[in-house]
Amino acid sequence: MNTTYDVVIIGGGPAGYVAAIRCAQLGLHTVCIDGLRDHQGKSWLGGTCLNVGCIPSKALLESSELYLHAKVDFAEHGITASGLSFDVAKMQERKQKIVRAMAGGIDGLFKSNGVEWLQGHGCLIGSGKVAFTPHDQQNASILEAKNIILASGSKPVDIQSAPQDHKWIVDSSGALEFSQIPRRLGIVGAGVIGLELGSVWRRLGSEVIILEAQPCFLPIADHDIADSAERFFRQQGLDIRLGSRLRSTIINDNDVLVHYDDQQGSHEIHVDRLVVAVGRRPNTDGLFAAESQLNLDDKGFVDIDNHCRTNLPHVYAIGDVVPGPMLAHKGSEEGIYVAETIAGMASHINYDIMPSVIYTTPEIAWVGRTENDLKESGLPYHVGRFPYAANGRARAFGTTDGMVKVLSHAHTDQILGVHIIGHMAGELLGEAVLAMEFSASAEDLARTIHAHPTLSETLHEAALAVDGRAIHIRNPKSRS
Repeated sequence: MNTTYDVVIIGGGPAGYVAAIRCAQLGLHTVCIDGLRDHQGKSWLGGTCLNVGCIPSKALLESSELYLHAKVDFAEHGITASGLSFDVAKMQERKQKIVRAMAGGIDGLFKSNGVEWLQGHGCLIGSGKVAFTPHDQQNASILEAKNIILASGSKPVDIQSAPQDHKWIVDSSGALEFSQIPRRLGIVGAGVIGLELGSVWRRLGSEVIILEAQPCFLPIADHDIADSAERFFRQQGLDIRLGSRLRSTIINDNDVLVHYDDQQGSHEIHVDRLVVAVGRRPNTDGLFAAESQLNLDDKGFVDIDNHCRTNLPHVYAIGDVVPGPMLAHKGSEEGIYVAETIAGMASHINYDIMPSVIYTTPEIAWVGRTENDLKESGLPYHVGRFPYAANGRARAFGTTDGMVKVLSHAHTDQILGVHIIGHMAGELLGEAVLAMEFSASAEDLARTIHAHPTLSETLHEAALAVDGRAIHIRNPKSRS
């Protein structure tokens, strides 16, 4: 093992491993330290996102959705499926196969790019110095580096009213490992994680009760999109209880007794499993020594400037451990930005157009300002909306729930935000992000030819609707 590097990176998730690869591409002698291990003690790259987050959840979402299609939707297509059943163990096996293949792929990319991977714990002890302790050892080696990147990610928030025993009460990682379908599943939190996990197990037969402390549904999303989403999810059987604050939990012999309060008073429910999905916090546990004097902000994130620099010279921080949305692609872009900055290149991140996606059915995706934001700011705007139900490809898919909403500046017509709920919304959003990166107007989208029949025509028509000239719906008299 070498002890001197151009770059030492602590964390092998989407922020850290991407930074490592880009650093190596730029000719920097790079090492990445990561401590993630599975239940068998084997180390894997990819962090939370790949191993117990983004990728495994999408694999289970796909499996459960295919089952639901076969059970509910095939008949409309003239397809008869008899004796339909599912095998949770097979679904879990497929999920793990996908995860392991991708994690192995990162290992291969490290080798091909010359990135050294150290398996164990890294701790910043000062500018230019990191203590590395291999797994199952106590003695640390001191690594010297011209530059250090902190990318230790995040971890689920724990709450005192629902202490986890990792069997009856679990976090999001535990909810991805169920070997049997809970008859009644409780979820604390109606955010991205809670909705995606609730969707998986509801499709497979669980009665799902979601307790959300906020009085309104999905406040981070545009109000039109959030209202539609709440209606669709309730129709799917998700029992979403807003304004519900968890008070206590008691683990019994065969279930969990949950006490919560809402405007009507105090209530209790029995569930077979309880998932705590109330958010994530920066993972700074053991990341730095006190004598390093690394600054954290008042919320526990590593404090950085606009260039991802910490208060320590040549020490950077990226991803979930710093302020901003906890999104894998945000961390990856920061990793590339910092790598290129270290190499002396000009680099750029436009945080104003950071896309977000919730992978439910229908999907929810957005970029830029919401109508709520624009109203509060007093910025003049126009709105264009187009329903999936008026799109030929959506009808062919049988996925007519949803809409596209485009917000543009009333004077300049520059696109300020795009919000989508519907089939493949996350894929459609890419065009909107690209348009906004180039400061496009709604008219630019409206004048761009879109293939027919495609779902992308919904975005085209919504852009036309901004100016009251959508073709396949009746245009309202008022545009905003």
